[in-house]
Amino acid sequence: MEVMDSVAVMEVSPVPKPPLEAALALRRSARCLNRTRRPTYVEQEEPKESAGRRRGGKRKREEEKKEPVAQDAVKPVRMGDAASERKPMSAIAAEPVSCAGFTRPAAEDDVLGNGKSAKLRVKETLRAFTSHYLHLVQEEQKRAQAALQEGQKRPSKRPDLKAITKMQESNAVLYPEKIIGELPGVDVGDQFYSRAEMVVLGIHSHWLNGIDYMGMKYQGKEEYANLTFPLATCIVMSGIYEDDLDKADEIIYTGQGGNDLLGNHRQIGSQQLQRGNLALKNSKDNGNPIRVIRGHISKNSYTGKVYTYDGLYKVVDDWVQNGVQGHVVFKYKLKRLEGQPSLTTSEVRFTRAEAPTTISELPGLVCDDISGGQENLPIPATNFVDDPPVPPTGFVYSKSLKIPKGIKIPSNCNGCDCEGDCANNKNCSCAQRNGSDLPYVSHKNIGRLVEPKAIVFECGANCSCNNNCVNRTSQKGLQYRLEVFKTASKGWGVRTWDTILPGAPICEYTGVLRRTEEVDGLLQNNYIFDIDCLQTMKGLDGREKRAGSDMHLPSLHAENDSDPPAPEYCIDAGSIGNFARFINHSCEPNLFVQCVLSSHNDVKLAKVTLFAADTILPLQELSYDYGYVLDSVVGPDGNIVKLPCFCGAPDCRKRLY
Repeated sequence: MEVMDSVAVMEVSPVPKPPLEAALALRRSARCLNRTRRPTYVEQEEPKESAGRRRGGKRKREEEKKEPVAQDAVKPVRMGDAASERKPMSAIAAEPVSCAGFTRPAAEDDVLGNGKSAKLRVKETLRAFTSHYLHLVQEEQKRAQAALQEGQKRPSKRPDLKAITKMQESNAVLYPEKIIGELPGVDVGDQFYSRAEMVVLGIHSHWLNGIDYMGMKYQGKEEYANLTFPLATCIVMSGIYEDDLDKADEIIYTGQGGNDLLGNHRQIGSQQLQRGNLALKNSKDNGNPIRVIRGHISKNSYTGKVYTYDGLYKVVDDWVQNGVQGHVVFKYKLKRLEGQPSLTTSEVRFTRAEAPTTISELPGLVCDDISGGQENLPIPATNFVDDPPVPPTGFVYSKSLKIPKGIKIPSNCNGCDCEGDCANNKNCSCAQRNGSDLPYVSHKNIGRLVEPKAIVFECGANCSCNNNCVNRTSQKGLQYRLEVFKTASKGWGVRTWDTILPGAPICEYTGVLRRTEEVDGLLQNNYIFDIDCLQTMKGLDGREKRAGSDMHLPSLHAENDSDPPAPEYCIDAGSIGNFARFINHSCEPNLFVQCVLSSHNDVKLAKVTLFAADTILPLQELSYDYGYVLDSVVGPDGNIVKLPCFCGAPDCRKRLY
């Protein structure tokens, strides 16, 4: 059996002794969860006050920093002289149409209680839905496996629809009441990977119907006194009806009803002027704006489609005609309103976030692969900021964690005796170590972590399952095309060329494993990551405990042992490391940190792994929360050290520490 742990024993030069005047050491930490769990989402409590608490972790500074060239650094490859970073392709202009009487929500409407921006609340809602969805996918797979073993054939169930029900039962739908016009936190160009995601946000409240509308219950409300109901609020253009015509800023939309819903777009009966059809006709008379969402085929979506919000339109005409099959259909002409951001989709293709296809033609290329062939996929680097442009330097790339001879990694963990994939064995001992279920679910051949956990127990070298087992998900190396790029204010960053789904592993944080006492007080190293899994499980120093903390603690840490004040070990990526050292901080990150064990049970030496917290679209930058407490850094003169944050998130804390 091939050893899957990414470790290597090596000679490592000792850490130089810090000067007496060195400031308080700062180290990256796994303490921030950054991904909402199902049981706590609906509570929506005020954030806990964390001022005054010390957070460990030397950190890659966001400010500009020149690095010395290492002897073994990657060699630059210069190609292209573009003057700026790549931008999305040109968009489609809208024909001006006014919509008097209906205005954009005021700025204060972008904040929805508890001091959170509407954008953050959208993200939290989608995370809660994803958590429900992945748990239900896991339950469905277990049910199907049990039925197969019993020789029974049972109809499959829709975990996405069951997740909608869970959200509705817990009052977690973001906008449960119908809203005319824009929804705070939902911007033109935002993409969704299922109808269910749009339902739990409230942007389109039905998972099947193409027309969403306000029913007669709204008629008596004072704010709608002059409107005729039912009233349309949103339509989805997804190619179901053969009579639809989409010219981007002008739409000929076919009413609902009479379709066989079998995917062949054929009309089998006449439509009636009721429900959604009547709502669209009334919207023409009322003059209210209607949200338009376009659906496109997407191989990266678990539903096979991706849906893009393309802004507000107005119904300018309606008529009745015989359709292609001779049946009566209702037709509506909609035009896009003026003053909105440019369209990001058209009828035939996406024009947003189109990633490069070849590295050799990449503008601003300064290195064709910073890993030097170590990763499954090359990682190019681009630079439009420096003049002349230079590649990342000052480190030696290593996809494996380097273990000094003075530190011994135990290998005393018993393995499972499963054959093939552990997901097919309900008695898998590795599943029992995780509580009863495996931490991952495989959906369309993509392994995804169901939820952030106190610790993830993966299969290791002592297990008999194969290397494709779903419980080895984080050990399979780089699975996505990435790019390291120079930012204007944050040094180097990392962005993806592929769509990454929530729960997907990104990488292990690699470097040299060290004892924390060796690096305390070092000012010149901003790439040290604390292995603070035990402190997080115990909820020490303001850390947020995760699922499974109380269950796993007795076996990983004796009750009579004192609480360790600080992590015993850390990962030093100052001179040796992988692309994870370039991933920047964000106050609203799209990654979270997860501790992983496989070959042993020493949580103080767990692997530090980054996972996707959200759906990350092509050309979006990867980020996680560095987890500093404000005013926690003190300089050698005793004064508080402050560093501004440049993440640009709507809920940015304005300072890194």
